Amino acid sequence: MTRALITGASAGLGAEFARQLAASGHDLVLIARTAARLEALAADLRATFGIHVEVLPADVGDHDDVARVAARLTARTEPVSILVNNAGFGLGQDFVGGSLERELTGLNVMVRAVLVLSHAAAAAMKDRGHGAIINVSSMTALTAQGTYSAHKAWVRTFTEGLAAELAGTGVTATAVTPGLIHTEFHQRSHVDASQWPAAAFAEPAVVVSSALAAARRGRVLVTPTPLYKALAVVVKLMPRSLVRKVAGPGRSGRARRQPAAE
Repeated sequence: MTRALITGASAGLGAEFARQLAASGHDLVLIARTAARLEALAADLRATFGIHVEVLPADVGDHDDVARVAARLTARTEPVSILVNNAGFGLGQDFVGGSLERELTGLNVMVRAVLVLSHAAAAAMKDRGHGAIINVSSMTALTAQGTYSAHKAWVRTFTEGLAAELAGTGVTATAVTPGLIHTEFHQRSHVDASQWPAAAFAEPAVVVSSALAAARRGRVLVTPTPLYKALAVVVKLMPRSLVRKVAGPGRSGRARRQPAAE
């Protein structure tokens, strides 16, 4: 039986990754900051699917905590065969005049942690000759909506390079680039999700099933749902000057006030 490690596992896409992987018979290692939510999810998954679930509370924005998670990925006993780098959050602020501390936290969570954990997992999986790394990017990787877009663009490009380096090793790397999803993300980012039509949102189950199917087939990039596949083509064909106008800073739909740091 294989084992999957999921960051940001307590809610949203992370919890859905946990449910779908558990339903497929995978044991799990769940990573998130909130131990109580992780324990509740773990108890439900154990009871429903009869799998082993390990809970490892950690803040992947913290260097020491990331090192602990990386050590778990390289452990020889009960090895991890699937890594899902899912942890992330909306910055909810302008870069100019915004909190530098919050910017650095975003960089640590959505870039540094992905790099460190992928580095640990890829080496361990390559030695064993099998494994999969799934990194959650975003459709915003194609836009210019500030540092969040930049972080997700880095994830996409990094994953493509990693996949090329791992070719022929039995280890795959996949970046999933979803658009709007029905999760807690917008509320936490101080964004009114009601401003977009319901048809623009994908269900977490659809995004996760697309990501897992792509990883099984060894695909490097996957954009779930026909709507966002079409939008991705349109954005790629647009002049970047136009992208900056229609999908640049200030077009994310969030409130203009600056949120308090988490």
